[in-house]
Order: sequence, then C-alpha cells, then structure tokens
Amino acid sequence: MKVFVAGGGGAIGRRLVPLLVEAGHDVAATTTSSERKRALRELGATPFVVDGLDREAVLDVVARAEPEVVVHEMTGLSRATNLRHFDRVFATTNRLRTAGTDHLLEAARVVGARRFVAQSFAGWNYGRSGALVKTEEDPLDPAPLPSMRQSLAAFRHLESAVLGAGMEGLALRYGNLYGPGTSTAEDGVFVELLRKRRMPLIGDGGGIWSFLHIDDAAGATLAAVEGGRPGIYNVCDDEPGPAREWLPELAAAVGAPPPRRVPVWLGRLAAGEAVVLMFTQTRGASNAKAKKGLVWTPRYPRWREGFREGLGADRRDEHVAAGAAG
Repeated sequence: MKVFVAGGGGAIGRRLVPLLVEAGHDVAATTTSSERKRALRELGATPFVVDGLDREAVLDVVARAEPEVVVHEMTGLSRATNLRHFDRVFATTNRLRTAGTDHLLEAARVVGARRFVAQSFAGWNYGRSGALVKTEEDPLDPAPLPSMRQSLAAFRHLESAVLGAGMEGLALRYGNLYGPGTSTAEDGVFVELLRKRRMPLIGDGGGIWSFLHIDDAAGATLAAVEGGRPGIYNVCDDEPGPAREWLPELAAAVGAPPPRRVPVWLGRLAAGEAVVLMFTQTRGASNAKAKKGLVWTPRYPRWREGFREGLGADRRDEHVAAGAAG
C-alpha cells in the first residue's frame, strides 16, 4: 500500500517510517530540512522537502506520491520550551494543525486517498472537571485558559476536519510523548531541566498525565494505517498518573535530584498559568478504545518501566543523526 507521511523527519515519523517499510508499504515522507532528506531515504522512504503550510507544494508532492493513505505528523514542537506564553510557543504547530491539515486533506481528496490518520493530543485539552481519566466521549475543555485558547481551537479544527473529510479519518490523541527524539529523553530538554532542579513539582501535583513512548506512538499509528474504524482514539499507556508520582520517578530514572516543591503562586510567577494547570488540574486518558479498535498493545504499558528502560537513544536515532549531518 502507498503511504504518505507528512512530517516523516519528526520524532514520530522517524520511528514510523521504518515500521511501514518493514510491513511492506511503499512509503513517501516529507521533511522541512534538506539535511534530513538523505536520512529518510536511508530509512526506506521516498523523501520530499516541503513546507506543510505551502498549499501548492503540498498538492504537488502528494500528487507525485499518489498515496492510498495519508499520515499527518507535522508539528513545530522543537521550539516548545518556555510555556509561559503557551499559544505563542505553539503558533507554528497550531497553523500546521489548521491550514496544514486543510492542505493535506485537499491533496488527499484530489488523489483519491481512502484513509487519513492525524496526530492529536490527550491531556490538558480535556475538561478539568469530573472523572480523573477521560474517554473519547468526554468533552474537551469548555473554558480553556486565555493563553491556551488558540491551541485548543487548533485541535478542535484538526479533529473536525479529519472526521468530516469524506474519507476514513482517524485522529490519534497521543499521550505525553517520551523516549528518543522527544524532550523527555536522556538528552532531552525536559530531562536537562530536571537535572538542574529547574522543573519543580507545583502545588499538590494532582494533575493527571497520560504518557506514551515514542515507539508505541509509531506502533499505534501503523495499526491505524492498516485498520481500525474511523474516529478519535486516545493513544497512551495503561497507567495515567499524577505529577506528584511521575515527576520524582522520572528524576530518579535519569539520575536527577528529587524535584523541589513550590506553591501554586510561585509556580504561576515562575512558569505561567498553563504550566500550573498541567501540574495541578489536567486529566488522564483511557486507552481502552485504541487497544480494542486498533488491535494495539503498548510495548511500555506503564510509564514507570518506560522511564527506566526507554529514554535512551538507539541505533535508529544515531542513523538519523548521521544522515542529517551528511
């Protein structure tokens, strides 16, 4: 089957492309970096360098690839470090989730693609009342913080567009990603902040997070390419956990000192309202629908084991880095 991966040079794309190739699919993949074009070719894909916000360019490369399935993994998350001005940090990603999604869907319709799989998110965007663990039937936040409104609107746009596109549309709400190539990796920004004791536990640490190893994100996406009914799926591990539990566990797993505890008022001053929300009010997500509907089981079903065993780089990442350097 011909599969087009938009954002194939990103963290998930670099894990997904080899899985698709190994499964016998004919893969085309995009990157915004000419340096990564060679790396994608060495992973087995036909590479294209394209800006997902350039409508004409997107239409052109999708027409050349003629895919049966289009996968949307385009983000601009490499710049997502300081979350005080949340929507500003995610501005590029929000455009990729709105205009970028529209461009890809238009291109998919033109070539007659039958299935469209897109990256969404399960976490802070769920409503902050009621059950601590949400299903796909639960509403997204009806009253987001002002600094997060544009980002939530981008998720709403993406999911509505994908499900209403007139083809088999699947939106995968990934949990908080960790592992090679993410900010929560041995050499990631989040882990570096923990080692410097610049990532404190805020308030009661009662915010519930759902996690997902990057390889499990790729595995679930492969499953969505090959099967599953159209719809929205929470794709995360089996064990949502409060920040007061997972943050110290992550620190211990990477050899960092225990995180400091700070009151909400100080967390708000230091990191901003969005970060306080994520550490104190967010809800987790149930993966039951994805496990059954996509016939998928996470390799790392619990973040505790995943933090200890799955944060380091492997040869696949070294291979990609070598390709980028060349």
